[in-house]
This record gives sequence, structure tokens and C-alpha cells, in this order.
Amino acid sequence: MIQRMMASALFAGIAAGLFAALLHFAFVQKYLLLGEQYESGASVHFAGAAGAANDAATSAMNEPDSTEARPEGNAQDAAVVPTGTFERNAWTALFFGVLYLSYGLLLVAGMALARRFGQRVTPSDGILWGIAGFASLQLAPALGLAPNLPGIAAAELADRQLWWAATAMATATGLALIAYGRRPLWIGLAVVLLALPHLVGAPDPGGFSGVAPPEVAAAFAARTLGVGLAGWTLLGWLAGWYGNRAERS
Repeated sequence: MIQRMMASALFAGIAAGLFAALLHFAFVQKYLLLGEQYESGASVHFAGAAGAANDAATSAMNEPDSTEARPEGNAQDAAVVPTGTFERNAWTALFFGVLYLSYGLLLVAGMALARRFGQRVTPSDGILWGIAGFASLQLAPALGLAPNLPGIAAAELADRQLWWAATAMATATGLALIAYGRRPLWIGLAVVLLALPHLVGAPDPGGFSGVAPPEVAAAFAARTLGVGLAGWTLLGWLAGWYGNRAERS
């Protein structure tokens, strides 16, 4: 039994981790690297559209001949999107593999517990399990602690970790009670557990700050959650498929 669980978690976790890493490289990493450029000062974000228009007008007045060829835009305003290095990309892929292997162990353990109580977990059910895992460990905590670019103010690390762990456990328990609860009391308890961390509130950083444009920060947060949803969905399907196959054999 333990062998099958470990094999299922290993197979599903590594496959989903590599898939999530590919999505990260395709959709998220450029925003992360841009955030690092703004944090280091290599790129600078100015006042916005109005400021850019005023700068452009001032530059046009000071140029001796506006018809001369000149570069499009200001090098200080326009960040060059970096691509990262091979070593960094390799460590990122390894990180995703280890992370989703850990997720896989949690998911497979939960599925084994459900089977122990007579619940059958099919690959289709596994997708729902994966979405529930995403909601518990990423989406619900992100309502208070959104994925942030480097250089953005944050509360104390220990406080954030404690709130994140409490929110993840409360959300997972609440979703389990909704899925498998048979009494109105359990559903009521589930609603309380789902709402409680957000009523308490995430740790307050004491203010807002950030050196990157808000568009970059928003795209980074949204795409990080999108990659998480895709990775968790594949993880749940693979874990359900492998576990169901091992159960029949």
C-alpha cells in the first residue's frame, strides 16, 4: 500500500512539476525577471501615461531636428525582458519538481484516506481533488497574501507563514466537509472554516510600496495563479488515474 502511494506521488508529482515549470518559463518568468530589474534599479518606472507624454513633449522641444532618426522610446523607461540563465532555469525546474512531489504526497495521502472510508477516486474525481488542492494551498492564501514581485513590502515572514498554514488547513478541511459531509452542521462548520482566516485577516505589511509598474505586478500574480491551477489539475488527474489503476491491479 505504502509502495503504491509513493509511486503514485512520485509519478504524478514529477510530471505535474515539469509541466508547471514549462508554463512558468512560458508565461511567468519574464515578469519575475522584470520585477528584479526594477528592484535593482536597472529599470525605472516613472509617473505613468501623463508623465510619459510630458517627457515626450519636452524631448521633442529640445531636439534640434525632429525629423532625424532616433530610438523609439527611452532606454530607462523601457525594460528589456531578460531570459534568465541555464543554471537558474535548471534550479527552477528542480524546485517545481520537488514542490509538486510534495503536493503529490499530500494529495495521494488524502485520496488513500478517502478510499479507506469507502470513497472511490476516479481520474475525473482526481481533477476535483487537484482543484481543491489549488484552492487550499494557493488560491485561498492568495486572497490575503497575493504572489508578489521582488521589492514589494511584506509583513514579517513568520507571521505570513503562520497565516498561510492556518488558511491552507482551514480551507482544505472546509472543502472536505462540503464534499463528504452528510449533515447541515458539517456544512455550517465548513463555511465558518472557509471564512475564518479572511475574517481574521492576513498579516498587515504596514503600508504599500513597489518599484515595478502595477501592470507587471498584476500580470505576475494572475499568471502565477493560472500556472498553479493548471499544475494542480494535472497533478490531481494523474494521481487519480495512477491510484485507480493500482487499485484495480
